[in-house]
Amino acid sequence: MRVFLDTNVLVSGFSTRGLSADVVRLLLAEHELLTGEVVLDETRRVLTEKFSVPEEKVGEIESLLRRRHVEPVPDPESPASEPPVEVRDPDDEIVLASAIAAGAEVLITGDKDLLDVAGQVESLRIMTPRTFWEKVR
Repeated sequence: MRVFLDTNVLVSGFSTRGLSADVVRLLLAEHELLTGEVVLDETRRVLTEKFSVPEEKVGEIESLLRRRHVEPVPDPESPASEPPVEVRDPDDEIVLASAIAAGAEVLITGDKDLLDVAGQVESLRIMTPRTFWEKVR
């Protein structure tokens, strides 16, 4: 399964133990993990600034993720960069557009704004880490 991870899941998956870490490990082992440049940039910033993860460790995480599919930042001038639904936060629209452009089947997020539009995007299932875990386990 092609699964796109949002920043909050990546940060939690690499900085804590628990469900998000289990989801990241499962995706790396058994599914196709996807992410986007915008997500990687935010993940790097959050890990270093909020969680004080050393730059070397953040570089290792980024290197691991870059061995998977990383969707470029959508071109704001392209009609394809517009997500099919309106999301309250413009930053989340970029994440949604990136997941769709990457051909993801699932977007895993803890972001309420993205979860609020979960049933409105035909080509993409949007769910929490818990919901994904329960569906695949």
